Amino acid sequence: MTRVELCVKMKEAIENIDFKGSYLDSCQYGSGHINDTFLLRYKNEKGSVTNYILQRMNHEIFRNPEQLMENIAGVTKFLRNKIEQNHGDVNRETMNIIPTKTGCSYFKDSIGCYWRGYQFIENTICYDTVKNPDDFYQSAVAFGNFQCQLADYPAKTLHETIPNFHHTPIRLENLKKAIKKDLLGRVKEVKREIEFVLEREDFTHILMASYAQGKLPLKVTHNDTKLNNILFDRDTKKALCVIDLDTVMPGFSVNDFGDSIRFGASTGAEDETDLSKVNFDLDLYRLYTKGFLAGCKGSLTDTELEMLPVGAKMMTLECGIRFLTDYLEGDTYFKIHREKHNLDRCRTQFKLVADMEKNWEAMKEIVRSYCKM
Repeated sequence: MTRVELCVKMKEAIENIDFKGSYLDSCQYGSGHINDTFLLRYKNEKGSVTNYILQRMNHEIFRNPEQLMENIAGVTKFLRNKIEQNHGDVNRETMNIIPTKTGCSYFKDSIGCYWRGYQFIENTICYDTVKNPDDFYQSAVAFGNFQCQLADYPAKTLHETIPNFHHTPIRLENLKKAIKKDLLGRVKEVKREIEFVLEREDFTHILMASYAQGKLPLKVTHNDTKLNNILFDRDTKKALCVIDLDTVMPGFSVNDFGDSIRFGASTGAEDETDLSKVNFDLDLYRLYTKGFLAGCKGSLTDTELEMLPVGAKMMTLECGIRFLTDYLEGDTYFKIHREKHNLDRCRTQFKLVADMEKNWEAMKEIVRSYCKM
């Protein structure tokens, strides 16, 4: 879609979503790479300005926007009820959809693009990287609280917006298929990485087996628990609201925990080429575990608590598997900015997995120590 076409369809969406007041102007907003996001300004009857968010959803990645928005509408309504019960601020502590003028949670324009509106949460800030350890702790509390608030939501009623997203055995089978096809002749240069994965094949089945045995419960999960999916209050610097709910679907709480650890408890960047700079930071793991369990407020089962370290290792291994698969398939899924970019990403993840294995008993003991508090 050209810039001109986008502006025309944006105007169509603005006219159909029930934003209040007189439209003033708009600008692109945020650093997201999937959806097109805009900040809109409206003038209300009293002369003050109200801000809104307008997004064009990327239906090439999210193939069923109707189901996606059904998930978000259901979860945010549930969260608002919980926040009201706890005497919180429903306008700041959760996302609020602005419906269309016909009462729908999304608008489909004349060429089939999907749009949605949200209330803008004022006086907040978002961090792309950890500025200080307290940011990481605050994000842990927020994602733990997200689990607590949604602990009694009927997770099975949610749609899978991305089927088998964190089904690690299927991710492994996809890797095996890529190895067999070897489309670009790259298998010969990644034999060590392939061996690393296959040595841990039994491990990849642990969570799915526990769920099949009825031990690990299905919960509402966010599935993208990075720091930049938390809004912080600009004044207090406290975590305020979990955002970007596109991947909310049924899953395992330990995977949400684990994805945060994978991303935030590393001493190096995800695509660092010097692996000596990439280490698993046990102190950051301890800090996040403390915050996450504080936010969960006792809502996790004994099995979930026991498997938090498994979730950390599983998400890191799975992500490495996905990077390696994409590298073998010709870098068709993850955006790359240099040759062997996905291979570099894969290697950082496997380095973290190896480090976690060296610290395995310490990781389990940290969880146990905070469970006793």
